[in-house]
Amino acid sequence: MQKDNFVLEMKGISKQYAGNRVLKNVSLQLKPGEIHAVLGENGAGKSTLMNILFGMSVIHSTGGYEGEILIDGQPIEVKSPYDAMNLGIGMVHQEFMLIPGFTITENIKVNREITKHNVVSRLFGSALKSLDMDAMNKDARKALDTVGMNIDEWVKVAGLPVGYMQFVEIAREIDKSNVKVLVFDEPTAVLTESEASTLLNAMKAIAESGIAILFITHRLDEVMTAADNITVLRDGELVRTLKKQDTNTFQLAELMVGREIQKLDRGEVNISNSDVALSVRGLRVLMPGEEVRKVDLDVYQGEILGIGGLGGQGKIGIANGIMGLYPAIGEVVIKGAKLALSDTRAAYHAGLAFVSEDRRGVGLLLDSSIELNIAFTAMQMKDKFLKKFGLFSQVDSSAIRQHALKMIKGLDIRCTGPTQLTRRLSGGNQQKVCIARALAIDPTILFVSEPTRGIDVGAKKLVMETLVKLNKELGMTIIMTSSELAELRSVCDRIVIICHGQVEGILSPDDSDVDYGLMMSGDYHKFRGKGAAQHA
Repeated sequence: MQKDNFVLEMKGISKQYAGNRVLKNVSLQLKPGEIHAVLGENGAGKSTLMNILFGMSVIHSTGGYEGEILIDGQPIEVKSPYDAMNLGIGMVHQEFMLIPGFTITENIKVNREITKHNVVSRLFGSALKSLDMDAMNKDARKALDTVGMNIDEWVKVAGLPVGYMQFVEIAREIDKSNVKVLVFDEPTAVLTESEASTLLNAMKAIAESGIAILFITHRLDEVMTAADNITVLRDGELVRTLKKQDTNTFQLAELMVGREIQKLDRGEVNISNSDVALSVRGLRVLMPGEEVRKVDLDVYQGEILGIGGLGGQGKIGIANGIMGLYPAIGEVVIKGAKLALSDTRAAYHAGLAFVSEDRRGVGLLLDSSIELNIAFTAMQMKDKFLKKFGLFSQVDSSAIRQHALKMIKGLDIRCTGPTQLTRRLSGGNQQKVCIARALAIDPTILFVSEPTRGIDVGAKKLVMETLVKLNKELGMTIIMTSSELAELRSVCDRIVIICHGQVEGILSPDDSDVDYGLMMSGDYHKFRGKGAAQHA
């Protein structure tokens, strides 16, 4: 039997960060000229797998990895991107690595310049050769034509549209003479629909030349258009590897997000007759990396509303914009009163509170006590825990201590006492301090962003139970933003999926994995029809 000719094999790849296993025995194989899609949600392990292949320093500075990589059947060790490039592995990154002041040709040929002799170099040596711009422009033109880019090669990169920059990045990689494997990491994320179509055609042309392509994406329609084979990752594990002709969009959507949902008991919850607690119309938020383009949304009194979606699609920007942490425009109405946007103090006075996704950077004063962390925002925004003496005020230490003890007991914050430094708490208990701080201002609506990020499984469950308790016992309206779809489905009444800065749709926790997968990838309306998932 003839042995398969694999240009790349990754066998049994595993990786841990600080004891947390992010890849578990993942394997894939790639033939010359094959387009192999690697599909999965945020956190599935796609980027870590590619960082291992490309020898990124973050892998080796954190203990390396387990498993084996082979190129053309030979075991290799990739210790740096330089090693990867010498072995014929190229990568088109999400973040552009271009030099703005250089021309397109100069960016394509940087560090691989073609030179020619001149009068001076013939007399004094090759170090004084001139750049052969004609030869370099010819190579650049050939690479640009391959990717379907009709632009002059002598144009400077500065000021080019982002789509053009993406194509220059790709042209630079395919111009390399030894490239065997080319990794595309979410290459269409910044492209228009027509540019994305051009890119997929370019990928096919590159593959036809014999170069193998690893296509990292979450867009199911692009996978079905361009890929030959598809590997689905979930929670760091290999779910399945399939030939394109043996699968379809619906199966891929289900494989991408499908996992067991363990619902937390909230008793009977009926929001159908509830008043609208918060109404959002035409919201736009200028949060870098999480820009909100246009969101319309109603949140009902007493519900737990989930906001989900892939990273960079805008879900994180909604709460940050409403709370005034980033510039926002649009209309936000809270119980009939219009909220002044871009004004954090106005948000707090309107009855809103916020537990930030950046627990250590924004949410906590790490070198201060638990009790000060709990009281700090209420002191700033609502003058709580202060004694007034005419024009002067003084911190009411006794009131702070009493309140802190009450919150430590109520939220079961595991600590040595209210004076313990917050830095010395576990991640789960730090998150509970963030929640206690938000509750100290007596909010009617609580925004919680990525509440379980960076904490262990046991602590995650405790944090989720805390949110359910607040909703159940205090009737608090909670808006929870999370990348953990299973957690949203375990506690929420409705889940809003954000894609491209807008509401892709609203689902119930019991809706199918297929619907969730299609919405997360932005393909829902292509396959299900408009308006099908607007559960009130």
